[in-house]
Parts: sequence; structure tokens; C-alpha cells
Amino acid sequence: MSCHQTGLVCVFLWLLLLHLAPAKGQSGIPPRAVLVLHPQRSTVFNGESMSLTCMDSLSSVQGPITWYNGEDVWETTSEKITIRKSGDYQCKTRRSSFSEPVHVEFSSDEVILQVLPHPIFEGDDVFLKCQRKSGELNKSTYFKDGKELKKSGNSDIIKLRSVSRDSSQYSCKAFWKTAMILARQETSKPLKIQVQELFLPPVLTSSPSQPIEGAPATLKCETRLPPQRSHVQLRFCFFKDGQPLGSGCNSSWEIQIPTMWMEDSGSYWCQAEAAKYNIIKRSPSFQMHVQRIPVSDVNLETWPPGGQLIEGENLVLICSVAKGTGPITFSWHKDGTSVGKKTQQSLSAELLILTVKIHDAGKYYCAADNGGPVLSNRIRVTVRSPVSHPVLILRTSRDQAIVGDLVELHCEAPTGSPPIWYQFYHEDVTLGNSSAPNGGGTSFNFSLTKEHSGNYSCEADNGLGPKRSHRVSLKVIVPVSDIVLNLRAPQTQAMVGDEVEIYCEALKGSPPILYQFYHEDITLGNSSAPAGGGASFKLFVTTESAGNYSCEADNGLEPQRSEVITFNIPGPRGSKAGLIPAGVIGGLLGVLGLAAAAVLLHHFRARGKSGRSAPETPSPSDRQEPSFFSLSSSDPQEHLHAGHPALMEQQPIYTNVNPGGSDVEYSQIQHMQPRKGNSGTSQELNSGSKTGLAPIVIESLIRSLLLSFNSQFTKDVSER
Repeated sequence: MSCHQTGLVCVFLWLLLLHLAPAKGQSGIPPRAVLVLHPQRSTVFNGESMSLTCMDSLSSVQGPITWYNGEDVWETTSEKITIRKSGDYQCKTRRSSFSEPVHVEFSSDEVILQVLPHPIFEGDDVFLKCQRKSGELNKSTYFKDGKELKKSGNSDIIKLRSVSRDSSQYSCKAFWKTAMILARQETSKPLKIQVQELFLPPVLTSSPSQPIEGAPATLKCETRLPPQRSHVQLRFCFFKDGQPLGSGCNSSWEIQIPTMWMEDSGSYWCQAEAAKYNIIKRSPSFQMHVQRIPVSDVNLETWPPGGQLIEGENLVLICSVAKGTGPITFSWHKDGTSVGKKTQQSLSAELLILTVKIHDAGKYYCAADNGGPVLSNRIRVTVRSPVSHPVLILRTSRDQAIVGDLVELHCEAPTGSPPIWYQFYHEDVTLGNSSAPNGGGTSFNFSLTKEHSGNYSCEADNGLGPKRSHRVSLKVIVPVSDIVLNLRAPQTQAMVGDEVEIYCEALKGSPPILYQFYHEDITLGNSSAPAGGGASFKLFVTTESAGNYSCEADNGLEPQRSEVITFNIPGPRGSKAGLIPAGVIGGLLGVLGLAAAAVLLHHFRARGKSGRSAPETPSPSDRQEPSFFSLSSSDPQEHLHAGHPALMEQQPIYTNVNPGGSDVEYSQIQHMQPRKGNSGTSQELNSGSKTGLAPIVIESLIRSLLLSFNSQFTKDVSER
């Protein structure tokens, strides 16, 4: 069964398909009502009737139906009416627009031309059939605008392919025979085929209709296919100022523009095409104006937040706007001077300042401009630099630091953001602290004591990390004071000939200390104490050694004297003495010792030759210590009288060392004398002279040395 036979059923099926699957490009166009004819032809003979059914594509018809026939208008509650009068008919439901007008012709002619099926749309294939009111036709011929159309075979129906909405006139000529076997022919009235649009010309819409710059926009090319042709595939194309948009034509009836800019304003239109039927329809042009929104609420932010940086860090200036479309020019300024500019299509922009320095600090603001500049708030950017290693300067009132002086420690960091906190140290022990609110340095003052010698340093800190100075050494000099003088003798009462030590010590004072020794304000000598403490001076006592003694200590500051000590010497009546330094006596004793050693060596060699055995070594108790030589102005007989036991063994030798003087002085050499029981030793010493002349020569040499020394000594005493 075909739609030619069941046209009404086919219409219902088309409407159902349209309701279940709406065609693309039909959302914005109100649907047209559909006027269905039964039978499906627009020309019939008088006396016949025709049924018209009004339908819409949304759902079953609800409410009244409005009918039009020329100037006649009426409503029915039924969707179907029956007509017997020629005219142009239309209908409309409550939810649809008017249907296309359909001309229905009730003809009184013998021959009519019918077009099948109905309705006919652009691109459809149709059939032309020549129809006689009564009886059969023997032959029919078809014409288009007076020209005969060729038909295939002997069929009395002709097929027209892909009809269009044009003004062509069609007719037919019918041939038949009468009862009298006479041939008759008759031509139908010209007929214009009622071809309905396959789809309406599209309408281009924009959402939003006046897009805002920077915002997206959607363009839609809207049209509708009739329910009977909902299966037809359409293609859509979009144009701006004659140039295609996107990738060309495709099945989508809308196109998305992500961002609209001012330059996107212009004339837009679209076209829809049914490629299978070669039908192309263009929409009216649509003038689109993209709206620009001025910038507003310009704001400046920094990173790090608050605009507080340490020298060497990176600063990011962020300029943003709450509103504004199109390309926006962002500019940044410091204290009125431009530091950067950018133009971009966004609501914010960033400016990076690498490795900030102190001179980058200041007040910053930004401006945004898309048709008129708008300024932001102002932000103060501070750049703090860590302190460098401070320099410690030690200031005193003189070249040398002395106990009691006022000392200033001045500490200053050459670079660093204020405020700066300074700490002062002595051997890493905190002395005190001070601050410099506006930068620069600071000082710490104190009075010196002897404990203040040592290493000093300072530390600077402004919250970005402390730094220490180099160490500065200070030596505090203590003036010498409390000078103590002592005389040290070998016995309780010093006698002439004793060795006396004069000891001088400053109980206070920084080394090195130089000591001077005085006898009646005449300098005796000096001695140094490099590491501090005291020093001594030695002398042999003579009768002239009595008197006042003192010493002086000096460490480069003010020298100090000791108190005076009086030295008294009890000695023999009429004796003369002079100061004999201990070194002279020591030298003489060394010479005598060498001489004695030579005599003994010679003596023992002589005994070895004579074959005698060595004598036994006497015990310490049997020995008598030798006495040193002494200088005396008395007669020698006061020391050794004629009856002295020593003279019986060996007489001492006396030498006049001053024969021309009024006082005769002698030098005496006393040999060691053995005690009782050791007479053998004396005999050996005396008998040594019998072995040869060497002992005599050595003894003479010693005598000569002693005489020479006594002569020089007497001369020195006389000069004093």
C-alpha cells in the first residue's frame, strides 16, 4: 500500500516522526499548520466533495481551529472539514502559524489536469494525469508552457522530476472516441503546480543579540522542515561580511564564537541547503554590534603580599580590573615614573621586577585602559637589605690604653636597613647593646680596668640575620705602683765582704718593667723584668756601702720610686773598703782554681814516677775549707803571728802591693792546711818540691797574678 492510496495515513506518520525527532534548525521558528487534502489532489469535478484536515507538528490538536477561505474566516472545534467550493484554503491551530494556502478547484470542464500526490514540496517528483469527467481516454498529451512534454512508453501518466516553485503552466489534451465512432479531443485548463517550500528561508539569530566584548556568542541558523520532509538532511553555513566562518558548511545549525572583540562587529548571514535537492536558501543579513565595557575597579597587588621585600628578592606587581572588555593596556608606575606596560585581552596582568634593590622601594600604582585610563590604589613597597659585617673602631684619649681611661667602642654596619641593633662583646661576653633607629652606627663607653685587656667585637642585626665584626685587640697598661725594695744578706748582720742582693719589685704594673737601683741617688745599675715581677742587683759590702738605697720602676708610663732604706755596716776600726762587684771576685777565684788544679796535677804525676802509692782520700770531716782572699789595711801579723801552726808547715807569702804609700797593704794567699792525723799529706805536698822545678814555677806564676790583681785593686780603691 503506497502513500498515493493512503495519503492521510502517511501524513499522520510524518507528524509523529517530527514530534519524536525534531529537525535541526527548527527550535526558534513556530511550526506551520499542515493542511491535508483527501483525496490527494487539488482539482476535482463539480459534484464531488473534498475533506480538509488541519494538523500541527507538536502534538494532537487542542483547542479551536481557525479556517480561512479568501475573506471567509471561521472556527471549528474539529480538525476536519468537508468542502465543495473552489478557493484558497488555510488553517491555523492555537500553537502553530498559518498553513500554506492550498488552492482547491471544483471544475465543470470535461477534461481536467490533476497533479499527484498532494502536498508537493520543492524537489519532489510529481505525476501529471489527464482526467475525463466520464469515460475513458484513448490518448493524452501533456504540455508545459505550450510545449509538449515527452513521455516514456504508452502510459497516460507523465512524471516530472524535482519540481520547483516557478510560474510554469501545465495542461493536457485528451483524445477519445464516441459511440458514433467519432474521434474527439479536448484540452484542459492551464494549471500551475502548487509547490510548497521544502523549508523556510533561515533566520540568523545571535545569543546574546548584542554580545559583549570578551564574552562568547552563539550564532544559530534557524529554519523548519515540513513534517512530511523531516527526514531531509540540511547543511548550514555562516558568513561575516561575505567571508565564511568556521570550517565551512556542515550539519550543525549553530556556531560558537568563544570570544567576541570589537573587530568582530559586522554583517552576518547564514544559508541552509538541501544538497540532495540542490536547494539553497539564505537568511536576511544581521548586523551585529559588539559592546565594549569600560574598565572599572582597577586594583594593584604585590607578591610577596604587603610589598615588604629583602634586597635580592623578586617583586611581582599584579594589576587587575573587575570589569572591562577588549584589549586592555596595563601600565605600572613608581612615584609617577613608568616602569612597565603590557596590552592583552585579559582582566589582569603581571609585571616582574627581578632582584630588587634599595632604589626599587617607593609608592607604586597601575592603570588600565580600554578607551580611557583608570588608576588603581597605591601601595608602598619597602626593600630592606641585610646588614653587612660591621666595623668596630676602638677610640682612646691617647695612643696607649691606661687603666682609668674612658674608652669608646664604635660599631657601624656599612650597609643595612634600619633599625639596627648592636651588641658589644669582650671575649664573647656581652658588654652592652644599643640601637640605631635611623641606621648608621652606635657607641658604647666604659672606663678601663686591668681586666679589660683582650679581644673586642660587635654584632649588628636588623632582623635579617646578625653579622659579626672582626676582633680588635686592646692591651690595657697598668702604671707601676707599690714599689718594694729589699736588701738580702747571707746573715742577719751584713759584714764587710758579704755579698748583698738588692731586690726591687713593683706590686702593680704591666710588663715589661725596667728597674734602676740607686745608692744616695747615684745609679748602681739596672735590670729588666720582661714578664713582670721584680729584679735584683748584687754587690759586695765595703765600708762605703753604708747609706741610703732606693729603686725605681718604669713601664713606659710614669716611673715610680720605692721608699728609701738605710744600710748600716759594722766593721774593723780603720779598715778601708770599696764596692767590689761579685763578678770581679768570681773571675779571680776562677783563675786561682785553675792554678791550684795545675799544681795538684803536677804533684800527682811526680808521685806516680817515684813509685809511691796514692794517699788515701781524707774524709770530709778532716778537710778544711780554703778562705777567699781579702783586702785589708791592717798588718799581716794580725792574721798570722809567728807562732801560728800554719807557719810551722809552710809560711804564707806576703807581697807589698803599695810600698810607696803611707799605708802598707798586703795580699795573702792561704793554702788549705791539713788537720792532725793528716801530716802525711802535708809532707807529700812539701816533698813535691823535691821532684822538680815545675811546682816552683807554677807557684811563682800564681804569686805574680795575685800581686798584679792586688795592685789593680788598690788603684781602684784609691780612685774611689
